[in-house]
Amino acid sequence: MKKSLIFIASALLISGCDSEHESKHWGYSGDESPKHWGELHKDYGLCSSGKNQSPIDLKSFIESDLAAIEFNYSTLVSDIVNNGHTVQANYAAGSSITLNGHNFELKQFHFHTPSENHINGKSYPMEAHLVHADKTGNLAVVAVMFEQSVANSAMADLWKQIPKKAGDKDSLSSKVNVSNLLPENKDYYRFNGSLTTPPCTEGVVWLVMKNSVSVSKQQIETFSNVMHHANNRPVQAMNARPVLE
Repeated sequence: MKKSLIFIASALLISGCDSEHESKHWGYSGDESPKHWGELHKDYGLCSSGKNQSPIDLKSFIESDLAAIEFNYSTLVSDIVNNGHTVQANYAAGSSITLNGHNFELKQFHFHTPSENHINGKSYPMEAHLVHADKTGNLAVVAVMFEQSVANSAMADLWKQIPKKAGDKDSLSSKVNVSNLLPENKDYYRFNGSLTTPPCTEGVVWLVMKNSVSVSKQQIETFSNVMHHANNRPVQAMNARPVLE
């Protein structure tokens, strides 16, 4: 598992979603849609057979003494890329989170519309995934939900240079710090899951912010118009997993 996760963590720097194998195409519709991912290649078997898959509908919470996440986001977005699956902002080295004394470096963040995770049955118009990896390749994803309301200033700066075509990549001139995409109250839910894209590797720690942040209708539409399609994997079976709060 560690070798696999190390490979995936490296791939995060060049892939657009949580991970992707460029030579084995997948998508969100037709014969390449999420329900077929497990059939597309032998490496994608977990997409159909895994027991700890993401996203999920978070509910039936178990109260727990969760340690606060220490956010240490001191650097800025270096570039922004459209890989055909999402718009991804790559992060300069030097930013991280600390969870229970364990450090995970922020690699990139990207977006899904509508949201992939649900909370108590509720879907959100947009979700951001902040992807982190530790020194041995173990992954932690901070998920932030967006509610349609007033415009989001950090997203406005990102969208000034949103790449409009798959494969486009630009160095970001705006000084965007992902901290500005986080809610003020950083209480969270925690569960064990997977990447939400092929190869759907499990062993990922998911940290879902309880509180949402605002985004305007126009900002959602800007992303949707660039993607030309919804880019959310449907919620997966909970099986025996607890969701801690």
